[in-house]
Amino acid sequence: MIYWQIFLAFFVPGILGYGGGPASIPLVENEVVGRYGWLTVKEFGEVLAMGNALPGPIATKMAGYIGYQMGGIMGSIVAVIATVAPSLILMIVLLQLLLKYKDSPKVKRMSQYVRPTIAVLLGMMAYKFVDNGIEGIGVIQTIALIGASYLFMEKWKFHPSLVILAALAYGAIFLS
Repeated sequence: MIYWQIFLAFFVPGILGYGGGPASIPLVENEVVGRYGWLTVKEFGEVLAMGNALPGPIATKMAGYIGYQMGGIMGSIVAVIATVAPSLILMIVLLQLLLKYKDSPKVKRMSQYVRPTIAVLLGMMAYKFVDNGIEGIGVIQTIALIGASYLFMEKWKFHPSLVILAALAYGAIFLS
C-alpha cells in the first residue's frame, strides 16, 4: 500500500504541475506534508533546500529522497518513476496534438490562466517557510537570511546553489 501512496503522491503533482519541477513543488508539499503527513513543513523545507543545492532536476531528487525515506530503495524507484511518468506519457502520446495546436489562441490563453495559479502556490509555500523560520530561529535571523539571500542573488548575482550552501553552513554553525 505504501508504494501505491508514494506513486500517487508524486504522479498527481506531475500531472497537475504545469511548468516543470518548480511548479510542482507546492503540489508535492501538499501531498507529502498535508495529505500523507510523511514530513513536516520544516522537514520538507530542508529536503527542498538540499534538492536545490544539488545539480539536476529538483522534482526527481526530492522524489527519490522522500520515496527512499518512506519505502526504501523500491520506494525511491517508484517515486522517481511517478515523477517522470506524466511528462513521458504526454511527450509520447500528445506530442503530435500539441504541435498541431501550439499556436491556438485557446491554448495560449489556458497557459496565461495557469501561470498566476502557480505563482500563488509558490507564494503560499514561501510564506509557510518564512513563518516556520520565524518560529524556529526568530524574526531577526529569518529577516537577515532573507535579506542576505536577496542581496547575494539579485545584486551580486551569486548562483542560488551557493547561497543555499552558505545558508546551510550558517545554520550548521550558528543555529545548531
